[in-house]
Amino acid sequence: MRADLDIIQDWIPSGSRVLDLGCGDGELLAWLRDHKQVSGYGLEIDADNIAECLHKGINVIEQDLDQGLSNFASNSFDVVVMTQALQAVQYPDRLLEEMLRIGRQCIITFPNFGHWRCRWDLLRRGQMPVSEFLPYTWYNTPNIHFCTFLDFEALCHQRQVRVLDRLAVDRLHRHNWASRIWPNLLGEIGIYRVSGPSPMQPPVRPE
Repeated sequence: MRADLDIIQDWIPSGSRVLDLGCGDGELLAWLRDHKQVSGYGLEIDADNIAECLHKGINVIEQDLDQGLSNFASNSFDVVVMTQALQAVQYPDRLLEEMLRIGRQCIITFPNFGHWRCRWDLLRRGQMPVSEFLPYTWYNTPNIHFCTFLDFEALCHQRQVRVLDRLAVDRLHRHNWASRIWPNLLGEIGIYRVSGPSPMQPPVRPE
């Protein structure tokens, strides 16, 4: 299993009901089903990935995340997962709210554009960074919202979303003491587990 999915599975309790947004070929859901008795659905838009999910016996729905999640009832899942897609959707703040509406907890991963290599490329070359980690140029990248850990945590604070766990990892999904001390500088990928506000503290809606 992919290294980031191996980290994520540790945060998902056995027997949970899981929704995986942009589930790819269904690798995570298949592993959770076989090893942790998890049930649920995947949302995917790529036809080849959908076919692979069906081959693995995964319940998959063809759905564009930019169309929202209104077809799911509130609190219908224990965990909602979205890996490496937050920065590629049209309205990440709205999608985060929808994820927290339908799931008790959410696990989200995204690339950190505040990493020192991104900063160095902008300082040295004056151009958007292109690397093995971020292999796209500015005109063909699927990433339309360039987000840092500080940006995401500011959004969470604004919407009173609780950050339960956070890991700042490198491209091989390793983490160490340095990335724990300076996550926004040294972490290439963020892995977050979040939940909505406590019942005693309802979310503040922006004006």
